[in-house]
Amino acid sequence: MPILGSFGAGSGKGFGLTSAGAPDFICATGGTVSESGDFRIHTFTGPGSFVVNTAKEPSNANVDYLVVAGGGGGAYISGGGGAGGFRESHSVPVSGCYTASPLANPTGLPVSETSYPITVGGGGAGAPPPGGPGSKGADSVFSSITSTGGGLGGVYPGGPGGPGGSGAGSPPTPSPGAGSGNTPPVSPPQGNNGGGASNNFPNIGAGGGGGAAGSGSGGVPSIGGAGGTGAGTQINPAVGTPGPSGPLKYFSGGGGGGQYTASPSDGGLGGDGGGGKGSPGAPTPERNGADNTGGGAGGGAPGATGGSGIVIIRYKFK
Repeated sequence: MPILGSFGAGSGKGFGLTSAGAPDFICATGGTVSESGDFRIHTFTGPGSFVVNTAKEPSNANVDYLVVAGGGGGAYISGGGGAGGFRESHSVPVSGCYTASPLANPTGLPVSETSYPITVGGGGAGAPPPGGPGSKGADSVFSSITSTGGGLGGVYPGGPGGPGGSGAGSPPTPSPGAGSGNTPPVSPPQGNNGGGASNNFPNIGAGGGGGAAGSGSGGVPSIGGAGGTGAGTQINPAVGTPGPSGPLKYFSGGGGGGQYTASPSDGGLGGDGGGGKGSPGAPTPERNGADNTGGGAGGGAPGATGGSGIVIIRYKFK
C-alpha cells in the first residue's frame, strides 16, 4: 500500500475531481494518508484534525471509520485492564470490499466541508503497589462517534473491576467483581464484560479484562483469566496486531488477569488485539497493552499501562 504521508490542514490537494473538473468526491487532509485502489485512508495515532475541503456530492460525502479508545491500566495483584471501546463502520459503496469486523455498523458517516477534531485516547495508567491509584483508558472521538476507554483492572483487596468500553477483570477475590463493558451502551456494542475471580484462597486467579469481541475469562486457582479477544478488520491492513490466522489486524484485546500467589502460578494471556499478559510478579514490556490497539494492561504487574487508541477514516476518492 503506497504511503502518501501527512498533509496539513491547509493543504489544497485537488483529489477526487471528475474528468470534467467537478469536485465529485471527498477531498480531505489530516493524519497519515495512504491509498488502497480507489479509496483513501487517514490514520491518526495521536490528536489531529480531519479537514474536509470538498464534499459537494451528497451521494459521495460519506466515510467509514474505526475509532478505538485507550485500554485500561493494570495494578499490583489485579484483574486485567478492559480493552478500549471498538467502534467501526463498513459500507461497500463508501470504502470498498474488504473484511470488516462482525461488529461494524453497515452505515457510513456523512461529512461536510469543515474540520473535524480527532481525539485519540491514551492508555490508562497502572496502579503501583500496594493498590495505589491507576486509571481507565481515555476516550477516542471522531465527529459523533465516541469510543469509551477500557476499565481499570480490579485491585486487591477491595477495588472492583472498572466499567468502560470493555470492563476490567475482577481482583483475586470473589467479590467485589468484574467491570461491565459497553458502558455507556451503544449499538453495535463497543465491548464486553470483564471476567470474575476464582474462589480458592490463597491460590486465587484474577479475571481477564473484556475485549471487543469476547468477555474476559474467569480466573482459576493459580492462573489468571485470559483477556477477551479483540476484533479483526482490514480497514487499514498496515496497522494493528496479527490475529490467530489470516490477514486481519486486531484491536481492543483485554488484558490477562494476575495471580495472587507467587508460585506455582501464572497470569492469564492477553486477548488478540494488543492485550497485555497477566503476571504474579514484576512488570515486563509484554504486560503493557500494545500501543495504538486499545489493548488492556495485564493484571498483577505493578504499573502496567493500557495501550493507546487509534482513529482510521476511509472513503472513496476517485
